[in-house]
Amino acid sequence: MWIRKALRDRKKGVDSPVPTQVVSNEEFIPRPQSQQQKRVEYEIGVMADENSRKLGMDRRRFMGSTMGLATCFLAANKVWGNCWDVDPAEAFEPDAYQEKWPKGEYFVMDVQTHFTNGWALNFRNDPFMRNMGFDLKDDKESYSFRQFLKEIFFDSETDAIVISGVPGRENQKDDAGNALEGKARGGGILPSWLMAQSRDQINQFSGSTRALSQGNLAPNHYWDKVANKMDKAALIEQMERELNQYKIASWKWYCHSDPGRSGHGFQLDDDDAAFFIEESRKRGMKTFSVHKGYSYQSRILGHLANPKDVEKAALKNPDINFIIYHSAIQHGPNEPDWEKANDWDPTTGDFAWHNILMDIKRRNPQIKNVYPEIGSFFNVLSLVNPVMAMHGMGKNIKYYGVDHVIWGTDCLWWGSPQWAIDAFKRFQISDELCEKFGYKKLTKADKAKIFGQNAAGLYKLDLKKPRKPLPPDTIDRVKQAYVDQGGVRDNGAYGWVRAED
Repeated sequence: MWIRKALRDRKKGVDSPVPTQVVSNEEFIPRPQSQQQKRVEYEIGVMADENSRKLGMDRRRFMGSTMGLATCFLAANKVWGNCWDVDPAEAFEPDAYQEKWPKGEYFVMDVQTHFTNGWALNFRNDPFMRNMGFDLKDDKESYSFRQFLKEIFFDSETDAIVISGVPGRENQKDDAGNALEGKARGGGILPSWLMAQSRDQINQFSGSTRALSQGNLAPNHYWDKVANKMDKAALIEQMERELNQYKIASWKWYCHSDPGRSGHGFQLDDDDAAFFIEESRKRGMKTFSVHKGYSYQSRILGHLANPKDVEKAALKNPDINFIIYHSAIQHGPNEPDWEKANDWDPTTGDFAWHNILMDIKRRNPQIKNVYPEIGSFFNVLSLVNPVMAMHGMGKNIKYYGVDHVIWGTDCLWWGSPQWAIDAFKRFQISDELCEKFGYKKLTKADKAKIFGQNAAGLYKLDLKKPRKPLPPDTIDRVKQAYVDQGGVRDNGAYGWVRAED
């Protein structure tokens, strides 16, 4: 039996701003808590009770504060060793946190954020989900745009976002041949028209650029099934719409999905992708965000999530930027025996398919247009194996360069991204691993690049322009009112876990 992580936590009295197990976004079967995660959760509970009692605070309010966050990292260090930079004073003194980790120190740009706006999209009855064997009830509010705004902007230090697509194909015309608009176009879980509409709302609220959006179009989305080939006319029509009307900032590709029912996926280096890339290049769009890794999302086409096709595509198209989502890790801890399935080798620090992405750069040091993204990579690994997170981040930086690693969180699948932001602020690669594997210690300047400067450069956001600190933009004013009125961060994660955990 499955249960919402937030509901499971309420029933067990767990209140943690840092997730205590991996949650499912319904694209995989929830995995049981590991023994280490159970121990971390237990330590958080014990320490939270003791600390809040000493301070005479309500436990929930304590855990919604920076002191609660510090408590979680202290508990994790008890189980995993000293992986996180946290001072015990932070668990009792808000000023200790503010002094060491001042808000606004980093520009944070999250290139992988999602919502589903269930009132229109009927997320859990979508064919994309049904085809993976899931038949679950809707929970509209947990994945709503309103919740998205709260979690991303009110409850975290995120400054700018890219609303990131999921596979979907918009209907272009009705039965009479008339062009469809807005909701009538459908398009699956989070279509391009809705991403664009929501982006504009956010930017209008704020009076500044806080949001960009992606386009869902890919080579196999419009398919001539009689001739068994790409419907180029329909593809170009949609490309023009997404670029000119939706004004997207990048494409989001899933090589292992098939919304157009072509009967197959595609690869970055095949002829269909080459046609798409050339047509996109002609129209000035040169940024492609590509889901790689997490191959379980397709039972039949999962092999196409292997990043091996990045090599030829990057070499052939040096003017095109390829942002490789999830840093191409093949299996996540949502799968049985995930470390074994990933061929995780602690003696080398390698794991599948991340090692393939690293090998591409080792073979081709001249490649400058590939960017490992770390959504559901750094944050997930930091929960289940911090040493593996050190290797993953160490290799990304060692081979691709700190100026090519891109911040993302995959939220709001994970609730508010603040816990991941806090984790990365505190993250460091151990002296032992740096000496043994040639990794580099992370400086604040390095973290500033990863948190947002690298993405801002790719998406052409001018960070030299003042972001209206005074007067605050609309989102900042609403955010301050939310805090002034006693708002407390919701520590719930909105994915699914096993009820028996």
